[in-house]
Amino acid sequence: MHFIPARPRLLSLTWPLFAELILGFGVGLLGLWLAARSSDNAAAAFALSNHLLSAFFLLFRIISMGLSVVITQNLGASNRVDADRTARAALGATTWLAIFTAVLVFFGAEFLLTAMNAPLPVLQLAKPYLQMLSLALALDAYNATMASVMRAHLRTRDTMLNILAMHALHLILCFPLMQSMGLVGFAVAMAISRAFGLAWHILLWRWRLELIPHARDWWTLHGKILAPVLHIGLPGAAENIAYRMGLLVSINVVSGLGATQLATHSYTSQIMNMIVLFTTAIGFACEILIGHLIGAGQLHEANRLLRKCLFWGLGVSFCLAIIAALTAQWTMRLFTQDAQIIASATTLIWLTVVLEPGRTCNIIVINALRATGDARFPVFAGAASMLLILAGGSWLLGMYFKLGLVGVWVAYATDEWVRGIIMTTRWFRFGWLPSARKTRRRVVQQRDFILAN
Repeated sequence: MHFIPARPRLLSLTWPLFAELILGFGVGLLGLWLAARSSDNAAAAFALSNHLLSAFFLLFRIISMGLSVVITQNLGASNRVDADRTARAALGATTWLAIFTAVLVFFGAEFLLTAMNAPLPVLQLAKPYLQMLSLALALDAYNATMASVMRAHLRTRDTMLNILAMHALHLILCFPLMQSMGLVGFAVAMAISRAFGLAWHILLWRWRLELIPHARDWWTLHGKILAPVLHIGLPGAAENIAYRMGLLVSINVVSGLGATQLATHSYTSQIMNMIVLFTTAIGFACEILIGHLIGAGQLHEANRLLRKCLFWGLGVSFCLAIIAALTAQWTMRLFTQDAQIIASATTLIWLTVVLEPGRTCNIIVINALRATGDARFPVFAGAASMLLILAGGSWLLGMYFKLGLVGVWVAYATDEWVRGIIMTTRWFRFGWLPSARKTRRRVVQQRDFILAN
């Protein structure tokens, strides 16, 4: 069975994924900068709404996360028929999830923001923005699903170019629309750009994959076909949702500290998110390649690949964190001239240097475990840490002991390290091997059945 060695593929997959993440981050950073030019309340409204949007986007990860893994495993076993069948089945599930989520966000915007303890000036700005974002969220669901299929086929460069064009359109539109419509203009520009991205993904499926969805594929639910996707996607999304819920509790704590502290948290989070981009990219690349390797039965190569990914991820993320901390005094001035906010944010970014190795292990190893089929362990092992340390620790240190944002960040770092140690131990003690062997048997049996019939 032919398989191109992992070393060149790791690099060729990582950089387009990294470019995608940089582009998405850049657009979000620009939106925050434009909002901050209006007021710190507008910046806080922008950031708080996007946190909520990210939490709901995790529902779509149920499909896209499991979809990517299952397709890579089938392709690794040379089972293109099941790979295409799974891709089509994912479209119908995405449609119903998108409709449900968009309706929930639109009609529940005020309730969600109130539950997040948003100050009244922030809520008044955030509500119409979040409602308009619900449309963009629905369109992004399709882009996430279709991009996952492209990446599973190792077409990361094509996906990157589509994302580049999509974000470029967003940037072009958001300047005039935000000037006339405020934060809502950013959401309108986002919805238009996501519609463009969806149209281009449909063309890419046809041109690059020779995969043409039928009309019924967009509405029909195929439970049996999607069962392996849900086996990976549900635990994976549950782990992400548990993390996001813990994070939202911490943001709720920050909101209770006042609009200034919420703005500080928003600005610092943007810098922290920039640091993790390379780690996220290499984690995605690692997941795709390990899925192919598991499907092909190359378990030793999968283990070697994970070690390489960790080496590069830890090295690059730590260096980026140090650079961000050293330059914080200047980068924070892009958002605000408030000396108190800048000083507080700089302290938090130095704490991020401590946080980053734990987070890197989490991102890379959890993606690798998922690719082997060992998707449930990260949820069960990490849920207690996210509940007790991330959520509970944020309240205990931030509010009860009155450490404010520093206490919240200490809780972040502790949670990442605890889970990082647990996940890394799981991999290096080969706890994933039974799941990998079971996955290999499943995809080979499916392939042989198709060939025999």
